[in-house]
Amino acid sequence: MYSLFLVSWLGLAVGAVATLHDGSLNIPPQAQVIDQRSFNTLNSVPPPSQVDGFSPFSPPGTSQESLKARPFHIYDEEFLDIIGPNPTLTLLNHTQSDPIFHEATVWYPAKDEMFFVQNAGAPAAGTGLEKSAIIQKISLSAITPSIANQRNASGSVKIEIVDSNPVVINPNGATNYKGQLLFMGEGQGEAIAPAMYLMNPEPPYNTTVILDNFFGRQFNSLNDVSINPRNGEIYFTDPTYGYTQDFRPPPALPKQVWRFDEATGVVRVAADGFQMPNGIAFSPNGKHVYITDTGIAQIDLDFSLPSTIYRYDVNEDGTLENRKAFAYVTPGLPDGIHVDTKGNVYAGCGDGVQVFNPSGKLIGKIYVGSVSANFQFAGEGRMVVLAETELYYATLAAEGAFPGKLYGD
Repeated sequence: MYSLFLVSWLGLAVGAVATLHDGSLNIPPQAQVIDQRSFNTLNSVPPPSQVDGFSPFSPPGTSQESLKARPFHIYDEEFLDIIGPNPTLTLLNHTQSDPIFHEATVWYPAKDEMFFVQNAGAPAAGTGLEKSAIIQKISLSAITPSIANQRNASGSVKIEIVDSNPVVINPNGATNYKGQLLFMGEGQGEAIAPAMYLMNPEPPYNTTVILDNFFGRQFNSLNDVSINPRNGEIYFTDPTYGYTQDFRPPPALPKQVWRFDEATGVVRVAADGFQMPNGIAFSPNGKHVYITDTGIAQIDLDFSLPSTIYRYDVNEDGTLENRKAFAYVTPGLPDGIHVDTKGNVYAGCGDGVQVFNPSGKLIGKIYVGSVSANFQFAGEGRMVVLAETELYYATLAAEGAFPGKLYGD
């Protein structure tokens, strides 16, 4: 959640074209190879006053236009297994300024629908203290092969507003939980506390608040959520974006990661030491958890703070230990985060979806050329990408790990 902090991006195309050194590889039509050796040294490296953490980077011989023209960027051969022989990226819809394609992407398999929410607190959205961000959905079964094979099919799929009852106030993160959808509400003003809402994905979309305090104290601004596949507990992040976006009071708790055992009612801290804990996702075998820290996006931008994905070991009792810097992200910051069934890690960043192998190496990108706060797999071979004012649908070979499901031992 950092649309408030977007800055004007600079194009930086310089130098020579990256080339493919192994001619035996078959590169799909919508893909291109990015050779990192082509920009290990540059003729001129701009100073921080000109290029910062939100500035896009065009490798030598490319431009923003050429990068978007073939959006599957291969940084390592491993990425070919992820995208398959014929990946596609399709624009399904767009708006002029209202960032209605923002966060909380969650797939409901029973009806093959993808839910998502509007940006809460963005000036163009008119949300925050004025009104709650809305929940929306699309039917993935309506995306025919003829639509998926178009680069621009804007308006081809109907977007429906979901009227939750009672209303989920300023939803941001979401996941599948016990056959329903679990939304993280950021709260509104001082009176409406941040809360965890369980919503029926079928009409009338009735909701139940299952958590809204820690021993009588309000959380800051609940952001994202993931289910530990080994014990079924709910892990969630609580940064202060409601405060930085002017619809929540100053923070009264540390910015932490929490865990909630709904069966016993126990709520406790899982991890601290974050500037802005944001996205969270467990590895498919449940042995690791990935948590993003988007600390650069404070009230005042500070590019010396984290734009980092951290990895923790998850013990059998659900406690976290052995924090490790897994990846540092540019441009933008790692917001929503998900994994596939093989343990690769995907993060919504400042230029689209960046993909890392289990050791933290960047192996590829799904490049949209703008902020993708979140995205979500819909089983095998399909992904929905939210880019604030643009909604994308991707086909590829990878299969997303379904939330809370255990893969392997």
